[in-house]
Amino acid sequence: MKIIIVGCGKVGTTIAEELYHEGHDITVIDQNAATVQTITENIDVMGLTGNGAVYQVQIEAGIQDADLLIATTNSDELNMLCCLIAKKAGDCHTIARIRNPEYSSEVTFIREELNLSMAINPELAAAREISRLLKFPSAIKIDTFAKGRVEIMKFRIPEMSVLHNMKVYEVTPRTRCDVLICAVERGDDVIIPNGSFELQSGDKVSFVASPNESMKFFHAVGIENNSAKSVLLAGGGKITYYLAKMLEETPIKMTIIERDLKRCEFLSAEIPRAMVIHGDASNQQLLLEEGIRHVEAFAALTGFDEENIMLSLYAGRESKAKLITKVNRIAFENVIDSMNLGSVIYPKLITADLILQYVRAMQNSLGSNVETLYKIVANRAEALEFRVGNDAPMIGVPLEKLSLKKNLLVACINRNGRILTPRGKDTIEVGDTVIIVTTNTGLKDLIFWHRREAHMNLKIVFYYLGWVLNIEAVLMLLPCAVSLIYGDGMLPYFLVTMVICTVIGFMTAHKKPADTVFYAREGFLTVALTWVMLSFFGALPFWFSRPIPSCLKLFQVLLRPEPAF
Repeated sequence: MKIIIVGCGKVGTTIAEELYHEGHDITVIDQNAATVQTITENIDVMGLTGNGAVYQVQIEAGIQDADLLIATTNSDELNMLCCLIAKKAGDCHTIARIRNPEYSSEVTFIREELNLSMAINPELAAAREISRLLKFPSAIKIDTFAKGRVEIMKFRIPEMSVLHNMKVYEVTPRTRCDVLICAVERGDDVIIPNGSFELQSGDKVSFVASPNESMKFFHAVGIENNSAKSVLLAGGGKITYYLAKMLEETPIKMTIIERDLKRCEFLSAEIPRAMVIHGDASNQQLLLEEGIRHVEAFAALTGFDEENIMLSLYAGRESKAKLITKVNRIAFENVIDSMNLGSVIYPKLITADLILQYVRAMQNSLGSNVETLYKIVANRAEALEFRVGNDAPMIGVPLEKLSLKKNLLVACINRNGRILTPRGKDTIEVGDTVIIVTTNTGLKDLIFWHRREAHMNLKIVFYYLGWVLNIEAVLMLLPCAVSLIYGDGMLPYFLVTMVICTVIGFMTAHKKPADTVFYAREGFLTVALTWVMLSFFGALPFWFSRPIPSCLKLFQVLLRPEPAF
């Protein structure tokens, strides 16, 4: 797909990198020439310096041929204008970043009136994730599927846990919980485990379950998971604002520390339930005075990554609070993961996931597409929700008989709101939504589940060859017309050949096979047989009329490099 990204800040750059690695044709636009140069040097994308809201600039970027424009500048209004112009200039799909809280209640109206494909708010998405984590403090990360009916939770196995040395197939019967272990992070490795895989203390484990089963599972393995009753928020930015609004209807006690006085006044007026403190969150004495040692959750949400990391490390030393750390830059992700920072929130990665989800859905085939997408481990493991269409090749086939790619796990089946933990005998049916977990990043459709097997898909080869014969039968009308005009007596032989081609073509091409996987090997065979078939059936009229006296002579004619007559 050809995608244009306007704005090369943190979010725009991350999106460009993710989409480039997905194999898309990317063009970036930014008014800062140095920024454009930096991104074009790091990744192989086209760069254009200019105002993305200018019609001529979009034309120069190729908006008329573009499939999607993403506007991620710092100005909401500019983003909306970019999308409006793109719609008029190229009639492509458009995505706008809209962050201002004043627009949050009008996003639906804006999206409909401007005909936006999607309106994204990184801060709001991050606040939603933090809100979920406060309800399940034991989890490191929570992703929801099937409209909230299914969750993928990540947690770290503590020391002396009952899960230590437990095999994966033993988890369900021993805990009596309907959960499925779908991914394990051990050191630098990401593993899609089989039933015999043995869990160890310190592993980061991702499992799939309904919200109720998740609660039961944590209780069964001896991990406290009661919702936090109090939270201390360091920083009063947009994420804090959205989060506090979400928590207003809950009994959670909120304390916000913000160094900007005007911002404090704004938060106090907008969120009366929250205690807003004017001060520096990096002041240890202030943190102690505000009860850092007794609070049940602490979220470092300032505008500086270094400060957030320092605050979380300090809070982790002084208390047993659930830690949440906002990080914008991910260059040192491995180092960050090794620290005691609790749940690390990357707003720009959350945004990138939402856009990738939409882009992959645009590329759907066979009636199946990506409904939801989350990165379990950045760039190394994904959880995707697919909708199963009528032509999906795995319909009705037991899971144990499906040839799936390595490191791919069918984690859950949602059938009309009923959640199924898949077993070997279960099948996938039309209308299901299916959650898979895989380290094969970049999947776009259910068809890509299939492994490349050693055998060739001959059914699809014969299907295409049948259409070749049908086309040859139609083309026989030309020599029939010539024979009729000149009266050379060849017309009956051409007609007989037409009938033969039509019959054989209909028999092989009247029904498209369920398995439509078509790799290079099938392509090579199809091309080779096409040449042979066209030559053979093209020579049949001359064999019938006896200018070519025998089948042996027929093949000699086909194989001779010089003309036969």
